[in-house]
Amino acid sequence: MTAVSLLHYCIPNTPNPMPEYTNTVLEAPALPPARSKNPVRRGPGAGVSIFLLALAGIGAAVGLGIHSRYVAEADAKQVALDTVAASVLVVHPQKGSKAEEIALPGNTQAFSDTAIYARTSGYLKSWNVDIGAHVKLDQVLAEIETPEVDQQLEQAEADLKNAQANLELSQITATRWETLYKKDTVSHQERDQAVSDFAAKKALVNSNEANVRRLKKLQSFEKVYAPFDGIITARNTDVGALIQAGENTSAKELFHIASIQTLRVYVSVPEVYAASMKIGEKAGVTFDAFPSEAFTGAIVRSSGAIDQRSRTLNVEVDVENPKGALFPGGYANVRFKLPASADSFTIPSNTLLFRSEGLRVAVVRNDRVDLVPIRISHDFGSTVEVLSGIGSQDAIVLDPSDSLAQGAAVRIEDGAKPR
Repeated sequence: MTAVSLLHYCIPNTPNPMPEYTNTVLEAPALPPARSKNPVRRGPGAGVSIFLLALAGIGAAVGLGIHSRYVAEADAKQVALDTVAASVLVVHPQKGSKAEEIALPGNTQAFSDTAIYARTSGYLKSWNVDIGAHVKLDQVLAEIETPEVDQQLEQAEADLKNAQANLELSQITATRWETLYKKDTVSHQERDQAVSDFAAKKALVNSNEANVRRLKKLQSFEKVYAPFDGIITARNTDVGALIQAGENTSAKELFHIASIQTLRVYVSVPEVYAASMKIGEKAGVTFDAFPSEAFTGAIVRSSGAIDQRSRTLNVEVDVENPKGALFPGGYANVRFKLPASADSFTIPSNTLLFRSEGLRVAVVRNDRVDLVPIRISHDFGSTVEVLSGIGSQDAIVLDPSDSLAQGAAVRIEDGAKPR
């Protein structure tokens, strides 16, 4: 059997390339023997080698066909995926918090601010200071004429002298009756009456002395004094004006004084930042009137409770104002430093998905969407600080569609870089 027929036998359904002649023998004309120094001798293994080579060629052809078919199927799947999957841009979370401070509006007030009223009735005799005047403690601001108080004081002093004279006489009488009683000259009842009269006269003297002291105090209010160092911000009286003092009268404010050496800035801090407000911490303060200057204040106190209407904490920041350049009542912008969280991540706000089951972000994993729940600690406007739910290697979808579902197929756009 020839090598060709052997190949046909090993590979079924393969047409025999050459007819096999088994009964007829063709005899070729005899040729003269060739003379060769190294004659080629064909052994029995020559046919097997040819068979193996042919088998290897067929295997290579079959493998090449299978590979080309696999590549074609993969290309078709990728084309189908590119056609069906949505194209998305992704961003990777940034470690830590980018914004470590918040800026909040504040209202500026004088450290001490009070209205000055008269404590006695009369007419304004003179005033010594006007608006804008810087005054010192116990400086005289105005003087009031009080003729009625003066007359009442004179009467009270006269009554006191009368009471003191009666007291002296009563004391002499009580002493005399006490001596006579010891000698059994007067009765016990008469001695008791004399002693009781002396006690009554003494009480009357004490009452008159108290009345004199009261009127002298009212008379001292004829002069209006500054209660502390400050600046006069208002003057609401003039010479000859009627001054009324008392519970049944409508008191009129004479002056308004403010202490501006130190200013109080009151800030309404949102509840989420309330725990970060520590007494003694520094805060940066800026004013619209001085855009190029920065002032430093300190947190001195807080209300210690959240306002139920605004859900904010009232915080006081004191700012030193030795030159008096800052005015009370102005608008301030206060910047508070916030402690950074070591385990937090920062992501853009346009990656958030607000679902009924809670806040989510869309993370791309193996070309599929995984809606991951997250917990936010701070909202900085364009970015948010996330405490849990994501890692630094997660690819988060930017501007996700509201219809994006769990497990949806997506395709990350080429050249998409983290922001």
